[in-house]
Amino acid sequence: MPSGGDGPPRAGALLVATPGIGDPNFERAVVLLLHHGEDGSLGIVLNRPSELEVETALPAWSALATPPGVVHIGGPVGPSGVLALGRAGSDQPVPGRGWAELSPGLGAIDLSLEPAELGTPLQALRLYAGYAGWGPAQLADELAAGAWWVFDALVRDAFSAEPTGLWWEVVRRQGGDFRIYAHAPLDPSVN
Repeated sequence: MPSGGDGPPRAGALLVATPGIGDPNFERAVVLLLHHGEDGSLGIVLNRPSELEVETALPAWSALATPPGVVHIGGPVGPSGVLALGRAGSDQPVPGRGWAELSPGLGAIDLSLEPAELGTPLQALRLYAGYAGWGPAQLADELAAGAWWVFDALVRDAFSAEPTGLWWEVVRRQGGDFRIYAHAPLDPSVN
Protein backbone atom coordinates (compact mmCIF):
# COMPACT_ATOMS: atom_id res chain seq x y z
CA MET A 1 0.00 0.00 0.00
CA PRO A 2 1.46 3.41 -0.86
CA SER A 3 2.19 5.49 2.20
CA GLY A 4 2.18 9.15 3.02
CA GLY A 5 0.66 11.31 0.38
CA ASP A 6 1.49 14.99 0.40
CA GLY A 7 3.36 15.25 3.69
CA PRO A 8 2.43 15.79 7.32
CA PRO A 9 -1.11 16.68 8.40
CA ARG A 10 -1.92 20.38 8.41
CA ALA A 11 -5.03 22.52 8.50
CA GLY A 12 -6.52 22.62 5.01
CA ALA A 13 -5.24 19.15 4.00
CA LEU A 14 -7.33 16.08 3.31
CA LEU A 15 -7.12 12.96 5.39
CA VAL A 16 -8.16 10.06 3.18
CA ALA A 17 -8.93 6.76 4.89
CA THR A 18 -6.82 3.90 3.61
CA PRO A 19 -8.59 0.63 2.80
CA GLY A 20 -7.25 -0.87 6.03
CA ILE A 21 -8.48 1.82 8.43
CA GLY A 22 -10.56 -0.69 10.41
CA ASP A 23 -13.07 1.87 11.74
CA PRO A 24 -16.58 1.85 10.22
CA ASN A 25 -17.01 5.54 11.11
CA PHE A 26 -14.26 6.36 8.64
CA GLU A 27 -14.49 3.64 5.98
CA ARG A 28 -13.66 5.40 2.65
CA ALA A 29 -13.88 8.78 4.42
CA VAL A 30 -12.41 12.00 3.09
CA VAL A 31 -11.81 14.43 5.97
CA LEU A 32 -10.97 18.10 5.53
CA LEU A 33 -8.61 18.92 8.39
CA LEU A 34 -9.66 22.24 9.94
CA HIS A 35 -7.22 22.26 12.86
CA HIS A 36 -4.06 20.32 13.65
CA GLY A 37 -1.79 21.10 16.58
CA GLU A 38 -0.28 19.84 19.81
CA ASP A 39 -3.72 20.01 21.44
CA GLY A 40 -5.24 17.64 18.86
CA SER A 41 -6.93 17.73 15.48
CA LEU A 42 -10.40 18.51 14.15
CA GLY A 43 -11.89 17.86 10.73
CA ILE A 44 -15.09 17.38 8.78
CA VAL A 45 -15.98 14.24 6.81
CA LEU A 46 -16.83 15.57 3.35
CA ASN A 47 -18.43 12.51 1.76
CA ARG A 48 -21.28 11.39 4.02
CA PRO A 49 -24.57 12.97 2.88
CA SER A 50 -27.57 12.35 5.11
CA GLU A 51 -31.21 12.35 4.09
CA LEU A 52 -32.01 15.51 6.07
CA GLU A 53 -32.63 18.37 3.66
CA VAL A 54 -31.13 21.78 4.40
CA GLU A 55 -34.60 23.23 3.71
CA THR A 56 -35.88 21.30 6.74
CA ALA A 57 -32.88 21.86 9.04
CA LEU A 58 -32.02 25.52 8.32
CA PRO A 59 -34.48 26.94 5.78
CA ALA A 60 -32.84 30.40 5.68
CA TRP A 61 -29.68 28.83 4.22
CA SER A 62 -31.29 26.40 1.76
CA ALA A 63 -31.05 28.71 -1.28
CA LEU A 64 -27.25 28.70 -0.93
CA ALA A 65 -26.89 24.95 -0.29
CA THR A 66 -24.91 23.09 -2.89
CA PRO A 67 -26.58 20.03 -4.44
CA PRO A 68 -27.57 17.52 -3.22
CA GLY A 69 -28.97 20.08 -0.73
CA VAL A 70 -28.75 17.87 2.34
CA VAL A 71 -26.94 18.13 5.66
CA HIS A 72 -23.82 15.95 5.64
CA ILE A 73 -22.58 13.83 8.52
CA GLY A 74 -19.34 15.61 9.43
CA GLY A 75 -18.21 12.99 11.92
CA PRO A 76 -19.11 11.04 15.03
CA VAL A 77 -18.32 13.82 17.55
CA GLY A 78 -21.04 16.34 18.50
CA PRO A 79 -23.63 15.12 15.99
CA SER A 80 -26.26 17.61 17.20
CA GLY A 81 -24.05 20.59 16.27
CA VAL A 82 -23.87 21.97 12.73
CA LEU A 83 -20.80 23.42 11.03
CA ALA A 84 -20.89 25.15 7.66
CA LEU A 85 -18.34 25.58 4.91
CA GLY A 86 -18.73 28.17 2.20
CA ARG A 87 -17.04 29.00 -1.07
CA ALA A 88 -16.56 32.69 -1.63
CA GLY A 89 -18.60 34.18 -4.45
CA SER A 90 -15.69 36.21 -5.77
CA ASP A 91 -12.01 35.55 -6.43
CA GLN A 92 -11.05 37.82 -3.57
CA PRO A 93 -13.40 37.30 -0.62
CA VAL A 94 -13.97 40.31 1.54
CA PRO A 95 -13.00 39.53 5.12
CA GLY A 96 -16.17 40.15 6.96
CA ARG A 97 -18.81 39.23 9.37
CA GLY A 98 -19.64 35.54 9.55
CA TRP A 99 -16.70 34.35 7.42
CA ALA A 100 -13.52 32.73 8.75
CA GLU A 101 -11.17 31.88 5.89
CA LEU A 102 -9.70 28.37 6.10
CA SER A 103 -7.86 28.47 2.76
CA PRO A 104 -8.15 30.74 -0.28
CA GLY A 105 -11.81 30.76 -1.33
CA LEU A 106 -12.95 28.40 1.45
CA GLY A 107 -14.28 29.52 4.80
CA ALA A 108 -16.27 28.54 7.86
CA ILE A 109 -19.65 30.23 8.05
CA ASP A 110 -21.37 31.57 11.18
CA LEU A 111 -24.86 30.08 10.98
CA SER A 112 -26.15 32.28 13.82
CA LEU A 113 -26.38 35.07 11.24
CA GLU A 114 -28.88 35.39 8.43
CA PRO A 115 -27.38 34.86 4.95
CA ALA A 116 -27.87 38.56 4.11
CA GLU A 117 -25.75 39.52 7.14
CA LEU A 118 -22.59 37.81 5.86
CA GLY A 119 -19.75 40.12 4.94
CA THR A 120 -18.73 37.85 2.05
CA PRO A 121 -20.98 36.73 -0.83
CA LEU A 122 -21.21 32.94 -1.15
CA GLN A 123 -21.10 30.83 -4.28
CA ALA A 124 -21.67 27.57 -2.40
CA LEU A 125 -22.57 26.29 1.05
CA ARG A 126 -22.51 22.89 2.69
CA LEU A 127 -23.69 21.98 6.20
CA TYR A 128 -22.15 19.27 8.37
CA ALA A 129 -23.65 17.70 11.51
CA GLY A 130 -20.86 16.70 13.84
CA TYR A 131 -17.14 16.52 13.24
CA ALA A 132 -14.13 14.22 13.53
CA GLY A 133 -11.75 14.82 16.41
CA TRP A 134 -8.44 13.44 17.63
CA GLY A 135 -6.73 14.01 20.97
CA PRO A 136 -3.07 15.01 21.28
CA ALA A 137 -0.84 12.61 19.27
CA GLN A 138 -3.85 10.40 18.36
CA LEU A 139 -3.78 11.35 14.67
CA ALA A 140 0.00 10.89 14.54
CA ASP A 141 -0.47 7.36 15.88
CA GLU A 142 -3.15 6.60 13.27
CA LEU A 143 -0.92 7.96 10.49
CA ALA A 144 2.00 5.82 11.71
CA ALA A 145 -0.33 2.78 11.65
CA GLY A 146 -1.20 3.50 8.01
CA ALA A 147 -4.86 4.41 8.59
CA TRP A 148 -4.76 7.68 6.61
CA TRP A 149 -3.18 9.24 3.57
CA VAL A 150 -2.60 13.01 3.62
CA PHE A 151 -3.32 14.84 0.35
CA ASP A 152 -3.72 18.42 -0.78
CA ALA A 153 -7.33 19.59 -0.84
CA LEU A 154 -9.07 21.44 -3.62
CA VAL A 155 -11.84 23.90 -2.72
CA ARG A 156 -14.25 21.90 -4.88
CA ASP A 157 -13.78 18.81 -2.67
CA ALA A 158 -16.00 20.32 0.03
CA PHE A 159 -18.80 20.93 -2.48
CA SER A 160 -18.73 17.83 -4.66
CA ALA A 161 -22.02 17.20 -6.45
CA GLU A 162 -21.29 13.47 -6.01
CA PRO A 163 -19.98 13.33 -2.43
CA THR A 164 -20.29 9.54 -2.15
CA GLY A 165 -17.74 9.20 -4.98
CA LEU A 166 -15.27 11.70 -3.50
CA TRP A 167 -12.93 9.07 -2.00
CA TRP A 168 -12.34 7.51 -5.42
CA GLU A 169 -11.99 10.92 -7.10
CA VAL A 170 -9.37 12.15 -4.62
CA VAL A 171 -7.36 8.91 -4.69
CA ARG A 172 -7.50 8.73 -8.51
CA ARG A 173 -6.09 12.23 -8.96
CA GLN A 174 -2.99 11.29 -6.93
CA GLY A 175 -1.79 9.09 -9.80
CA GLY A 176 1.00 6.56 -9.48
CA ASP A 177 0.45 3.63 -7.12
CA PHE A 178 -2.67 5.27 -5.69
CA ARG A 179 -4.55 4.62 -8.95
CA ILE A 180 -4.73 0.92 -8.01
CA TYR A 181 -6.87 1.82 -5.00
CA ALA A 182 -9.03 4.25 -6.96
CA HIS A 183 -10.34 1.33 -9.02
CA ALA A 184 -10.74 -1.19 -6.20
CA PRO A 185 -14.27 -2.26 -5.21
CA LEU A 186 -15.56 -1.76 -1.67
CA ASP A 187 -15.56 -5.52 -1.18
CA PRO A 188 -12.31 -7.05 -2.53
CA SER A 189 -13.97 -10.48 -2.77
CA VAL A 190 -15.99 -9.24 -5.78
CA ASN A 191 -12.84 -8.22 -7.65
